[in-house]
Amino acid sequence: QVHVVESGGGLVQAGGSLRLSCVASGSIFSDNFMGWYRQAPGKQRELVAGITSSGRTNYANSVEGRFTISRDNAANTLYLQMNSLKPEDTAVYYCNDLARYALGSWGQGTQVTVSS
Repeated sequence: QVHVVESGGGLVQAGGSLRLSCVASGSIFSDNFMGWYRQAPGKQRELVAGITSSGRTNYANSVEGRFTISRDNAANTLYLQMNSLKPEDTAVYYCNDLARYALGSWGQGTQVTVSS
């Protein structure tokens, strides 16, 4: 069973950048899909970006062209590079795999706050 710890969040001004990291306690090599999710105040948790074991990626329309998801299986780490940040990107960001997602299991997340 994979457990994850997210980090890298912080307070930045609009237009700034952050790189989030998600370190897994178990290997993510066999995971077919890993994703970054976020939950803003008063909103539902949403999928921001996903990546398959073959390296295919997908992004929410709201972050397309600004965010980049990547994975380092050897380091058991998932990354989210966030550029050109906007105030509406403010949220708690989580990483997850499909199995944990199906179980409704989430980590602590990492807070990203983008000022106007």
